[in-house]
Amino acid sequence: MKSRLRGLLLEALAGARQGGELSSNEIPSFVVEVPREEGHGDLASNVAMTLARVERKGPQVIAAILQRRLGDAGGRLARVEVAGGGFLNVTFAAEAWRERLLEILAAGDGYGTSLVGAGKRVQVEFCSANPTGPLHIGHGRGAATGDAIARVLEAAGYGVDREYYINDAGGQIETLGSSVLARYLVLCGIDEPFPENGYPAEYVTDLAREVLERDGQRWVGVERKDAVEALGREAADKLLDVIRSDLAAFGVRFDRFTSERDLQRSGRVEAALEELEQRGHLYVNDGARFMRSSAFGDDKDRAVVKSDGGLTYFASDICYHREKLLAGYDRIIDVWGADHHGYIGRMRASIAALGMEPERLRVVLVQMVSLSRDGAPVRMGKRTGEFVTLRDVLDEVGCDLARFFFLSRKSDAHLDFDLELARRQTAENPVFYIQYAYTRIAGIFRQAAEKGIEAPVPSSAVMAALGQPEELALVRLLAEFPEIVEGAAESLEPHRVVVYAQKVAGDFHRYYARHRCVSGDVATTGARLLLVRAVGQVIGRALALVGVGAPERM
Repeated sequence: MKSRLRGLLLEALAGARQGGELSSNEIPSFVVEVPREEGHGDLASNVAMTLARVERKGPQVIAAILQRRLGDAGGRLARVEVAGGGFLNVTFAAEAWRERLLEILAAGDGYGTSLVGAGKRVQVEFCSANPTGPLHIGHGRGAATGDAIARVLEAAGYGVDREYYINDAGGQIETLGSSVLARYLVLCGIDEPFPENGYPAEYVTDLAREVLERDGQRWVGVERKDAVEALGREAADKLLDVIRSDLAAFGVRFDRFTSERDLQRSGRVEAALEELEQRGHLYVNDGARFMRSSAFGDDKDRAVVKSDGGLTYFASDICYHREKLLAGYDRIIDVWGADHHGYIGRMRASIAALGMEPERLRVVLVQMVSLSRDGAPVRMGKRTGEFVTLRDVLDEVGCDLARFFFLSRKSDAHLDFDLELARRQTAENPVFYIQYAYTRIAGIFRQAAEKGIEAPVPSSAVMAALGQPEELALVRLLAEFPEIVEGAAESLEPHRVVVYAQKVAGDFHRYYARHRCVSGDVATTGARLLLVRAVGQVIGRALALVGVGAPERM
């Protein structure tokens, strides 16, 4: 409807110029938006204000000219008012909204999609937890966020690849191997101190027990370095399998898994550093090699090679992002934990140092999650000793509930996940409230079928029976869906879809409480069946965009 009003305003401007009321041929840049206050029309525009300087007329005068011109809009507008400052507040006629409802129904499952992305290639890298333990609930929020971002980008016309970056090189894998070895030796009856920075959780003991059951005491007396490397690699591979399984249960898929270890072993990291060297952006200090990242906006220079010759994590990340950009992605999106906020500057600096556009990288930060039950904090998981796993949450509340709660707020805002609320099938549970709206609509159609009533073929004649204020308000809300999806894609904020779905469900429940959808009035019943079909269509599509199911029965 914004596009429709924009077109009407351009027609009014052209007519005013032809009629000599306006003189400039300049087409102003103006906005069409939903008014902040109810009663100020369906849409408002500042077009008169943007023309005031070139026309040398007051905004109120120009607005009055356009108001008269819009009065000839063929009955599509019910009211055009000139507000303070020269704003135009426009109210569409009921017939215009009924026409919009026909368009929504005709679009079917494609409603809400757009071509704003124009097929541009985007890579979304998310979750990417170190394979040193199972996914915790913070990883779950990152996985839900990244997956939903990918879904809304696809709906907005982008070509999207999903990638998981495996941090399987460096100190954390060595620490994992040391932890497994220590537990293994104790199981063999050998007094072995546990590493000070090791992973003390029960899953490490389980991994050590598996080694003992398979290999016996084979690793007793083996050179420690060799044992740590072998057991660390094996444990990381097994934990990655666990992570993959948990992600599959969570409904999250990836197009590609990229290994940091493979990047290093292939020599591609050294190749990236060589390019920085040739560009004059590396130097040596105290035996270590640094990148001049401060020259590109970072707060200080960063080490890429340690004094002992080992690569830093930053070196691998430089190579990884270089390869993503060289692959031709128009945009690369990283979904990181909020504790990585300080890493953004150095990453963008490295992209600039490589002669690429740092604005092609966008980073979405995800805050941690506090788990509670009826407001009381939930204790840490027994198997991890440190955190509640994503699998624990899925086993208790299921995939739909977990996904919805993870996406219920903006990703960089702290989230309190109340398990008891998530399980409660009442209106205070937002996901139940939305899913029940979809279920209720399915029930309306079952009720109609039991009475031998079918929804009519959509037409203007059928829609004429829709005239209640709540009915037109529902259509106005449904008409916002494409813009909601587009905004979520451009801002990388999928929680906007969740908030919108809550609004649609709430308005529908209130409408249902006041009006019978299936009655003895054939005309009214037919029109209302089409209206609620459109509501169900939009709710189902909104839920799908955040990876949540839309059940027909609950």
